[in-house]
Amino acid sequence: MVVAEDTIVAISTAPGRAAISVVRLSGPQSHDLARRCLSVWPDQPRVTRLAAVRDPMSSTVIDQAIVVRYDAPNSFSGEDMVEISGHGGALSPPAIAALLIREGARQADPGEFTRRAVLNGKLDVLQAEGIASVVDARTEAARRGALHHMDGGASRQIGMLRSAVLELEALLAYDIDFPEEDDGPVPRSRIERAMADVQRQVDALLASVKLGEVVREGAVVVLAGPPNAGKSSLFNALLGVERAIVHETPGTTRDAIEATIEVHRWPLRLVDTAGLRESDDEIERTGVEVSRRYLAGANLVLVCGETINQIDVGAEVVRRSTEAPQVHVLTKADLHRSVDDGSSPGTAVVSAQSRQGLVELIAMIEAALDSSYGSLDPDLPLLTRARHQSALTKAAQELASFRSLWAENKVPMSIAAVHLRSAVHELETLVGAVDVDDVLARVFSTFCVGK
Repeated sequence: MVVAEDTIVAISTAPGRAAISVVRLSGPQSHDLARRCLSVWPDQPRVTRLAAVRDPMSSTVIDQAIVVRYDAPNSFSGEDMVEISGHGGALSPPAIAALLIREGARQADPGEFTRRAVLNGKLDVLQAEGIASVVDARTEAARRGALHHMDGGASRQIGMLRSAVLELEALLAYDIDFPEEDDGPVPRSRIERAMADVQRQVDALLASVKLGEVVREGAVVVLAGPPNAGKSSLFNALLGVERAIVHETPGTTRDAIEATIEVHRWPLRLVDTAGLRESDDEIERTGVEVSRRYLAGANLVLVCGETINQIDVGAEVVRRSTEAPQVHVLTKADLHRSVDDGSSPGTAVVSAQSRQGLVELIAMIEAALDSSYGSLDPDLPLLTRARHQSALTKAAQELASFRSLWAENKVPMSIAAVHLRSAVHELETLVGAVDVDDVLARVFSTFCVGK
């Protein structure tokens, strides 16, 4: 256990008008500091007491609050802690915090409570990042993934991969150190099976990073096509409210309009864009350029058109700007489409007015995202941060270097095995087992104060 020398305090709830606010203390002096400022002290840990918060110098009452005491190591941070739940608002919470600072506490840095929990073995770094991801979640899918992350699901995945690499390293060590044992050399087929197992686990984790980015931010679904192709009407129909201006005059949409929706499993960032065409209008040309930039970053493109020919032309234009998968959408089905419209089985036929085909279109969108990023398992703990991708990519590179040397069989295995040790090191950085100070500095730089 890491024993901190100082006691920290912070307001852990958002500022502004609210029913309650929570002020947290953590550290060796937290009980003594809080006791001096409270009319009633909880005589047992984890038992709530109603108390007046008052200035010990003047006996002025600052607020009334519910107080909970936690004794080390049975607290979130692993230290002695106190939580004071007083009234919300602009004045009471900072007044309580200021009083405790005057009595000897220090204002906590962002994420310092959670950092102390990591240092005291209450959480690993991945779980700590899961807490931040729950707070930052903007979609239901991201929230579910973050909760599993916080519960240790990602840590267990990394742990299993680390164990698999260590087992492979142990097989090599046995072969290197005890080549003359009765069992003889370790069969190459056994080591190759172990390598294949490790590779499968690495690929799955790297895929979860790619998937996690989409879940965290929402899949960017761009509606593209020629002017007056029904893009804005479809955008509004999918969103359920009138966000985009709809008019029969071509070129009405001059800028990209974004909105986030959640459909079944996937969060979607719908983007309505300007019609793709050449124009002498400078403003419209700027809008088309914005459309092309959104296309370049799209996860999926809905190519819209009133006719199959319009869709084919639009699909070719889109292909020049992005490699993202496409879903073809035949729009305005209520106006002039017969049952035999010549559309292919992979084309959605929709009407924004009657809402015909919208359910089928959503199913096609989700199927396309599943195909590109893997099925979104609601119970899957996702690795979502650049730090995760960097460490996993380096581990994968070290494993690839080992496989190459193993296949060539031109260097001693003791040299090839160095790459396995480096891969283990990269995996350990994910959970904070090594380079703790450097890892924690990066992790907690984006945390909220008071968490």
